[in-house]
Amino acid sequence: MPQTSRKIRLAKELGDQMRLYTLCVLIAVCAISAGCASTKTLQATGGSRSDGVVEMSYTHGMFEQPQPEWDEAARTAADRCQAWGYRNAEQFGGTLSRCQAPTDMGCSRTLVTAKYQCTGDDNW
Repeated sequence: MPQTSRKIRLAKELGDQMRLYTLCVLIAVCAISAGCASTKTLQATGGSRSDGVVEMSYTHGMFEQPQPEWDEAARTAADRCQAWGYRNAEQFGGTLSRCQAPTDMGCSRTLVTAKYQCTGDDNW
């Protein structure tokens, strides 16, 4: 009998150690993932020629620290505005973040959108 209880105790200790190890690995993976900055290129995702508005967006994951390329986004928005007959584009109103993939732990994928106002209408 003492041999059996010893085996049970050792198995319990091993189980506790494995749970602790698993938790440590999970925390390390989350910390490494959270610390990774990722460059994001914004894409034109909407807008209105008649309103002179271009919407530029990017997505990022739960543990990403996005680094949006705002200068490139402004150039892309200006190019779109120029194709519509305007001279330039200026960002306005900040950004809007919308969860695209909710989970029990939070949002695994977020869409971030910035609006650009076309300026200098050549048609007037």
